[in-house]
Amino acid sequence: MSTKVAFIGLGIMGSPMAVHLQNGDYDVTGFNRSPEATQPLVEAGGTAADSTAEAVKDAEVVCVMVPDSPDVQDVLLGEDGVLANVPKGALVIDFSSIRPDVTKELAEAAGEAGVRLLDAPVSGGEAGAKNAALSIMVGGDEADFKEAQPLLETVGKTVVHVGPSGAGQTVKAANQLIVAANIEALAEALVFLEAYGVDTAAAMDVLGGGLAGSAVLNQKRENMLTRSFDPGFRIDLHHKDLGIVTSAAREVGVVLPMGAVVAQLMASARANGDGGLDHSGLLRGVERLSGATGTTNDGRGA
Repeated sequence: MSTKVAFIGLGIMGSPMAVHLQNGDYDVTGFNRSPEATQPLVEAGGTAADSTAEAVKDAEVVCVMVPDSPDVQDVLLGEDGVLANVPKGALVIDFSSIRPDVTKELAEAAGEAGVRLLDAPVSGGEAGAKNAALSIMVGGDEADFKEAQPLLETVGKTVVHVGPSGAGQTVKAANQLIVAANIEALAEALVFLEAYGVDTAAAMDVLGGGLAGSAVLNQKRENMLTRSFDPGFRIDLHHKDLGIVTSAAREVGVVLPMGAVVAQLMASARANGDGGLDHSGLLRGVERLSGATGTTNDGRGA
């Protein structure tokens, strides 16, 4: 029989992940606060639930993909939540990106409820979710990780156990620091190239083939070249993640100069109305600082 999976949070990332599981060896029941988001899962043969409690009541595995720490706390700890309604012994996999300290607290609460918790934040954005090519960094008990590995490999390409509870979230925070710095550097390079009238598409080709090449360049170049910033990963969410980075660094006495600067640039993007755009929309901030006015607030060319 197929493993019964509940999937809570069917947004840009969660929806294609749930569909991949349903198309694999899993029987998926999904819940999302906006009911229309369950439609792709239903079309793939899955089931839509009317609440978290209904979704998890018979689940062997519960997957969670929601925006922030308070959302995960609500999903897991609420009266209608996972821990109060899931069968004992179930495995909860939190794909959300949240604070490592909150993850550790939730793991303790899960253990007290007779439930196991893995923190398994992902990287790869909407494209990675759609192509089942996500990088998944997993924290928690190694035996639980091995049990979850087939499921994780159904939605991800690079799946690595990185340590105890909270370690996955710590690695994800580092990931978000690197990604943000790369996006900002790419944006600055593009504005610089355009100021000199260079063929920017050709420039991206040659830069991508050298040491400057990166997954960020490959995935975000077209967004920037065409000024199309439909969200694959929103600036609002990356702003949240950089808050996690800077807060966690301060707690352990680590200084992150570039991290602090990029966090401020991300905050500036939100303050200028760009929070709903893809994080490649950091380009707009560089243009503003350079006196350019090439795009509108919705990410379309002016």
